[in-house]
Amino acid sequence: MKKLIETLIQKRNPQFVFDAQLTSWALVSFIWNICWGLLRGFKLLLCFKNPKMAILGKNVSFFNTPAIKYGKFMRLGNDVYISALGKNGVQIGDNFSLGAFSRVVISTSLHHLGEFIRIGNHVGIGEFAYLGGGGGLEIGDECIIGQYFSCHPENHHYHDDTVSIRWQGVSRQGIKIGKNCWIGSKVTILDGVEIGDGCVIAAGAVVTQSFPSNSIIGGIPAKIIKNRIAA
Repeated sequence: MKKLIETLIQKRNPQFVFDAQLTSWALVSFIWNICWGLLRGFKLLLCFKNPKMAILGKNVSFFNTPAIKYGKFMRLGNDVYISALGKNGVQIGDNFSLGAFSRVVISTSLHHLGEFIRIGNHVGIGEFAYLGGGGGLEIGDECIIGQYFSCHPENHHYHDDTVSIRWQGVSRQGIKIGKNCWIGSKVTILDGVEIGDGCVIAAGAVVTQSFPSNSIIGGIPAKIIKNRIAA
């Protein structure tokens, strides 16, 4: 039984192997939760969407579902919300995992629609994430990202002290994160930033500028600590 379940999981994650100390009770509980998640995934049929083996937690909700595209084996934790209100929708690759209480939101206003959110294959993001898509957000394949991650591809204008900031409009440049990045918990990435492939960002960093591939980054504001493949 254990080997059968392991083989099934390997269809999503080919390198997966159960820990030798995993108890039968924990395995049964895991299977129970997965089965319920698969059943909840069939709610996507009500939105005229193919579930594609999606595993959904409790209270997962979607807005503007025709503009949401996703790959196989999408896994969303409890209370996740995905809104594709924007110009070019939300696109999610295969084997995407998003932790509980997270938000994927292109736009929060009907007045000035945002651009898009595009997430690659085999991306995992922890709980309480906020992904905005005002100026466009791209996350490359194979990225692993900790809890409380936030991306904000939009900035408010504030230079005119005779006008309320809320009425001065916004600027939008977008955010692009390359492939195979490891981003620690509580990292914030601001508008106009491009992160190269293979970067590592330390927990708690606030990223306000772009960095080349294979950089190890940390601090507030974030700076290069070293290159991860330097001789």
